Amino acid sequence: MTASTEQSSAYDVGRVRDLAEEGAHARGPLLEILHSVQQELGYVDDTAIAPIADVLNLSRAEVLGVVSFYRDFRRQPPAQATIRLCRGEACQSVGAEGLVAHACERLGVGVGESSEDGRVSLDQVFCLGNCALGPSGVIDGRLVGRLDEATLDELLAPYL
Repeated sequence: MTASTEQSSAYDVGRVRDLAEEGAHARGPLLEILHSVQQELGYVDDTAIAPIADVLNLSRAEVLGVVSFYRDFRRQPPAQATIRLCRGEACQSVGAEGLVAHACERLGVGVGESSEDGRVSLDQVFCLGNCALGPSGVIDGRLVGRLDEATLDELLAPYL
């Protein structure tokens, strides 16, 4: 059994259908249902697409298109910790690109990926509203400004 199959077999597709049926009568229900599924089950597994499409009388392609379009929807279980580094213009002007490259090297993942052990994921954002203190990032929910490689290494230490 592959990791993908193991992951899907533990996913509660019955609960997905229940959430879809509960939200089906809302105005513009698809996004609300997807948010409910992710909030309750942690992510929107590929096996969730068919029951949502069935309940809403949509094609699987329509549902999958929405899930894959919006970055807020995860299609894999979330990592234990998420590192988000700002790549907006203000942060770029003070070294964000080098910081992102350093984080990729230290964590052994690319932007948008999670470590194989599921401990940490690395994501990019394009503004955290902390421009005066760039480069900025959010390390496991905590906004941090004036990041440099040494500070980032300290903050990443628990995840390495």
